[in-house]
Amino acid sequence: MLRFRESLLDGQLLRTMGHDVYGGAAIGECLATTSSISVGDRESWYAVWRKLADGTFAAAEASLRDGHRQSALGAFLRASNYYRNAYVLHLEAPLPSVALDAYRRHREAFRKATALMPRPPEVIAIPFEGGTMPGYFCAAASEGRRPVVISIGGYDSTAEESYFWNGAAAVSRGYHCVLFDGPGQGAMLLERGLPFRPDWEKAVFAVIDAVAQRPDVDTSRIVLVGESFGGYLAPRAAATDSRVAACVLDPAQLGLYQAILARLPLPASTKAQLPDGPRWAVGLLRALFGRMVKKPLPGWSLRRGMLTHGMASPWDYFVESKRYELGGLVEEIRCPTLVCDARNDAISAYAKAFYERLRCEKGYQEFRADEGAAEHCVSGNRPLFHERIFNWLDACLEKRAASPRSVEGDLLVASRGLPKAPQLAC
Repeated sequence: MLRFRESLLDGQLLRTMGHDVYGGAAIGECLATTSSISVGDRESWYAVWRKLADGTFAAAEASLRDGHRQSALGAFLRASNYYRNAYVLHLEAPLPSVALDAYRRHREAFRKATALMPRPPEVIAIPFEGGTMPGYFCAAASEGRRPVVISIGGYDSTAEESYFWNGAAAVSRGYHCVLFDGPGQGAMLLERGLPFRPDWEKAVFAVIDAVAQRPDVDTSRIVLVGESFGGYLAPRAAATDSRVAACVLDPAQLGLYQAILARLPLPASTKAQLPDGPRWAVGLLRALFGRMVKKPLPGWSLRRGMLTHGMASPWDYFVESKRYELGGLVEEIRCPTLVCDARNDAISAYAKAFYERLRCEKGYQEFRADEGAAEHCVSGNRPLFHERIFNWLDACLEKRAASPRSVEGDLLVASRGLPKAPQLAC
């Protein structure tokens, strides 16, 4: 426990402070800020984080006016993260105006920060089904065609926060990195009203199409890194697009429906009949969800799920979640895949089962409490996370360069039903 007995608040605090290593927070000011939060009061949460964000943003502007560019850069980055944390407990439909305003300030602060970087990320619009998805292309300093990481976020992720999750770490290691909002995320959800969709891999296809046209990208070294719900979204693309050279899942997830189902206090025989019946169980769950969604903190995940999936009720969200299952796609993944498993993270519950079903070259990386790394998305020790995944990726991509195999050859092996690649840890 960092500060709160309420796991939701403590988790969000750790997430925010975990971005410290890449300039997104100062641990001391985060802890000082939380001392004035009334536990269980999300309005108090918003007010104190918004105050910190506004003050940090104002300090950044003052530094910039006085010519202190590096100080301004650091303060804008912290302000961006604090604005995001301010609104996170207000993710619900209809979206409160305070949440939309804080989101826009989050984006504004991030863009002001990146404009001050030696190599500012390029603001991009990724063509997608007659429109575009917003994002950033963060270029590595190294010359020539470089590998690229496509960072895939989760339920309440934004393209801007993905800079702290993976962008800064990738660029510092000579990888380009694409940060973007797909359906159900960031601007696509909060400004355009576009929720998640079961065929979300099409958004990743569009990103790959876009980066593949760049002369500075090595198209044989395209990497997906999925964070949180991205650990479900990324495998969908890895299983169906042969251009993906490697995939990292933090954590790996088999599906949304079974994860929700596992938490329900019902016999297995009853769960097997849901969501169509039995009638008594449907009635019980409708009532249970209806009561839960009204509670400020315990109902947050239901309200957030309803918003991100565009559902009118918690029961509708539960039914909709059944459309988000990988099924046999796990076995179809052919690129080297690293499964991450943070031991205290409930969302990691199916990571080992996912790993065991893989039929490709694969690795399994556990993150433990004695490393300060056991919480969701390894928020407490991102440097360790990046050390391990990029060491693994470097080895995988080096091996790929040493013994390239054509896509046509891979498809030929699969079509003949021959044994797939050996299960090796890159």
